[in-house]
Amino acid sequence: MKLDRDIITGDITGGITAGVVALPLALALGVASGLGPMAGIYGAIAVGFFAALFGGTASQISGPTGPMVVVLAGLFASLSGDAALIFTTVMLAGVLQIVFGFLGVGQYIRLVPYPVISGFMTGIGAIIIILQMGPLLGHDSPGDPLGAMAKLPNAVMDINFANLALGLGTLALVFFWPARVGKYLPGPLAALIVGTLLAFLLLDVPVLGEIPTGLPSLHWPIFEQSKALLVIEAAFILAVLGSIDSLLTSLVADNMTRQRHDSNRELIGQGIGNTVAGFIGGIAGAGATMRTVVNIRSGGRTRFSGMVHALLLLTIVLGLGPLASNIPLAVLAGILVKVGLDIIDWSYIKRANHGPRWDLALMVLVLSLTVFVDLITAVAAGVVLAALAFVKQVGQLQIASLKNTPEHLDSDVEKACLAECGDRVALFEFSGPLSFGAAADLGHHVREHSEVGAKVLILDFSRVPFLDVSAVLAVETIASDAANSGKLLYVAGMNADVQKVLEGMNSGVPGDGVYATRLQALKAAAAAVKSTDTSNMNAVTGIPVME
Repeated sequence: MKLDRDIITGDITGGITAGVVALPLALALGVASGLGPMAGIYGAIAVGFFAALFGGTASQISGPTGPMVVVLAGLFASLSGDAALIFTTVMLAGVLQIVFGFLGVGQYIRLVPYPVISGFMTGIGAIIIILQMGPLLGHDSPGDPLGAMAKLPNAVMDINFANLALGLGTLALVFFWPARVGKYLPGPLAALIVGTLLAFLLLDVPVLGEIPTGLPSLHWPIFEQSKALLVIEAAFILAVLGSIDSLLTSLVADNMTRQRHDSNRELIGQGIGNTVAGFIGGIAGAGATMRTVVNIRSGGRTRFSGMVHALLLLTIVLGLGPLASNIPLAVLAGILVKVGLDIIDWSYIKRANHGPRWDLALMVLVLSLTVFVDLITAVAAGVVLAALAFVKQVGQLQIASLKNTPEHLDSDVEKACLAECGDRVALFEFSGPLSFGAAADLGHHVREHSEVGAKVLILDFSRVPFLDVSAVLAVETIASDAANSGKLLYVAGMNADVQKVLEGMNSGVPGDGVYATRLQALKAAAAAVKSTDTSNMNAVTGIPVME
């Protein structure tokens, strides 16, 4: 019973601490989205509670995150601030995540290559920082990075120095807040309190203004045909990014707690949370790495801690409005710049020059597309290019391992048989699954490495588990070339799956003979070569062939 009491105590402590950390971030991210600070709070409550209740990562804390806010800010600009359509998009994104979970997509999302993840996370961090340059200088900021950069020169020419000093001071306070004090009073919350008091007493800077209090009103989904494509695209981006963000955070939680999350259940929980968030006028959210780490370090171990975090925010929000209305925009901008800097993958950037150059180039490409085009294009392009590069590398390894005189024949009998045939038999051993990356050069490689005097070609498939269509066509090409050059082609060592594919695509296995083992093929090749030599000798001497 003591163990249960300890777990509950840890969950309450972790949930309260995570809730305190989440408060200023939810306010700041709500403002950054364009929907206002309370939308950030409502999103943190809905996603935080329901993702914890139904999700698959026990200690995860969910709420508004930088990647989701970047998409929402762009959508806010595209829809001219139509809140009803934006909340409909959030609900649709939640429904898509639920579908992802039931379809088992979670296990595939984790296959996104690390340079792609690093590139778009770094790009998102850069976008958040770019979007806060205007508020730091005392000006409004558009919802897209290109617009923000276009307005930056004018903002630099007309700086509100009090606003800038307050924002930079907030950023410095968050950066240098002592870790030992942060256990009791998190840096972002301290910066929020100090910056708000300082501005209220001494400075004339832009503030949030009047904020409604109380329970949220309900927002029913609406449909507008002219904006349907934009809404669906944004919902899909939110669903994918939220899923990736959440599952990455789940991996962090697993490493800290030595537990294993259920990725598909986590997607369902995140989807339910985002659906409810849109329904009550909140912004979309996902698993939040920093808040999850704070929760675990403070003792949180079960889903109850995430629910406590959300309930604390709900309690605060019922009377938060009058106090939050005095929060300066520069303070929130300083906090968000720290969020953006934390999202940037500094760990990889510092070591990137020591790793493969292709991975660095891929990361930079995804980063550039994230900032200057859009997130879905960046992720899609990155995944496709990474997959093609991987297939090319595997194909090169398969071709490099393809030898016409294997050095590791299974027995002395095979070695003797091949040595007896000399250069009149060319044996090619394939290793691993033959992919379309290797198939393109397969026929050329066999032609190039077949000895000039070779009479029999043997293709050994003993170590090939399966073939794709491209590899089948490559085998056909090899068979055709052998027939045109007067060579025999023997195929050996096929398993049932490989033989079925070859037979199905060709109405029979290409070539002049199929053998269960490589040794049988070598013996048949030796007999064929001997028969050919005898025939040639009899043709020269006039001695009749003995049957």
